[in-house]
Amino acid sequence: MRSTSWMFALACALIASTGTLYAQKVGPANGSLLLAGGGVQDQTIFERFIELAGGPQAPIVVIPTAGGADSYDPYIRSVRVFQSLGAQHVTMLHTYDPKEADTEAFARPLTTARGVWFSGGRQWRLADSYLNTEVHRQLRALLDRGGVIGGSSAGATIQGSYLARGDTQTNTVMMGDHVEGLAFLKNVAVDQHMLKRNRQFDMIEIIEAHPDLLGISLDEDTAIVVQGDRFEVIGQSYVAIYDHQRMIDSGGKFYFLAPGDQFDLVTRSPFRVVDTPEPLERVVEKPWPEE
Repeated sequence: MRSTSWMFALACALIASTGTLYAQKVGPANGSLLLAGGGVQDQTIFERFIELAGGPQAPIVVIPTAGGADSYDPYIRSVRVFQSLGAQHVTMLHTYDPKEADTEAFARPLTTARGVWFSGGRQWRLADSYLNTEVHRQLRALLDRGGVIGGSSAGATIQGSYLARGDTQTNTVMMGDHVEGLAFLKNVAVDQHMLKRNRQFDMIEIIEAHPDLLGISLDEDTAIVVQGDRFEVIGQSYVAIYDHQRMIDSGGKFYFLAPGDQFDLVTRSPFRVVDTPEPLERVVEKPWPEE
């Protein structure tokens, strides 16, 4: 199985050429998203983010707020990681105060950024600090001008519209006191650390309560790259898909995508790329059975 950027672009072109063309409904109309499942050791994931931002010269902003530290210095680990991979203009932006985040002065670094990276921690901290603020508006503007928003662990989950594990008391509650994400992916809930922390069954609770949602769960050292309404899997492990209207032919309520696999977010169809995209045969259109 081969997995390359040009194959991903070819697959999108093939869809357009068959006449299955529609406005963006789930992913961003412009720009890219990169969602990683935590524990990223595969440097190609960070390198892909830098590439999507425009290369080593692109301005990148790291937002570490999910981590919950009292304060952050400008040379936190995420900043150093990008610098070690050649990124030359990396800065840090942080506040816990949504009033500050709602000012033009605070959000100004985002107006020229080409990439923004959310570090890990607890995703509700990101919601409390940035949801529906000037920062949030500038993040949307960054996508509109073709930039990339990425993040690992909490930084992946916050990009969905439904905030999984958003409870302030514990990260074991799937539907907690925070349920609204930044919604760069519409009608989607995102989980992380999937197989590493034995979480592969946890998303079922959300999808059974909200059957219209699409659930995406990412294992560690693995990511999805979203462009328009399609994504590809990169990294070292698996991504699980939870769709209340689809299951595998043996009756399972979720199925796995491997690195190189692709997914159409509108038709909710998985594809495996060999020379051309081919549907995964074991995924069938069949609603989940009632328990």
